Amino acid sequence: MTMATFRRILVKLSGEALMAPDGYWLDSQILSSLAADLAQATRAGFEIAVVIGGGNIIRGARMSAAGWIDRPTADSMGMLGTVMNSLAIETALNAAGVPARTMSAVSMPTICETYARQPALHHLDKGQVVVLAGGTGNPFFTTDTAAVLRAAELRCDAVLKATQVDGVYSADPKKDPHAIRFDRLTHDEAIARDLKVMDTAAFALARESRLSIVVGSVHAPSSVTALLQGKVPSTVVAP
Repeated sequence: MTMATFRRILVKLSGEALMAPDGYWLDSQILSSLAADLAQATRAGFEIAVVIGGGNIIRGARMSAAGWIDRPTADSMGMLGTVMNSLAIETALNAAGVPARTMSAVSMPTICETYARQPALHHLDKGQVVVLAGGTGNPFFTTDTAAVLRAAELRCDAVLKATQVDGVYSADPKKDPHAIRFDRLTHDEAIARDLKVMDTAAFALARESRLSIVVGSVHAPSSVTALLQGKVPSTVVAP
């Protein structure tokens, strides 16, 4: 499958992408800009699902590593952080004129809809943006893995991993001026090179599902639409 045939996309965002310059967990201007970008993608004909991390609020693995709380509990707290971020994105999308629905893998029916595959497919078929919260609903799995899992379940054509740089590099381009950006990689190459843009479990699941991953920056002049249309630099990880 080529970029030209991508139609249903799962956009994976980091929680840190929502942080204000002063370190506060949420910046309203960034949120509005992100919602406008996703709205533009829907108007361009793409069907969009979103998974966002919770690292701007809490990182379960980091908290667990500190030794004062066990990993399953810390990861559960991280899942709650993703719900907060997802509700914020849902609200911003609705304000931008795009119908959006938050669905959480962690059941909390007084706050949002509980994730189930068939209703999620129905929302996407109706043109709604589905914001998928709560990770996989289980500890020890990252939101990257959750993104690939949901993309496979919801018959997405690709996962767009939005990062701070315009693709996958051989080294950190902010530290190594000689780092080389890859235009295209296979899943096997990404795993063998131990590239840190996504965890190994996510790459392995994408390989098994034959799901393409587009890695690029959503900072101007890039946008979700430009990345999906191949108009700006990116790296495509594909079978």
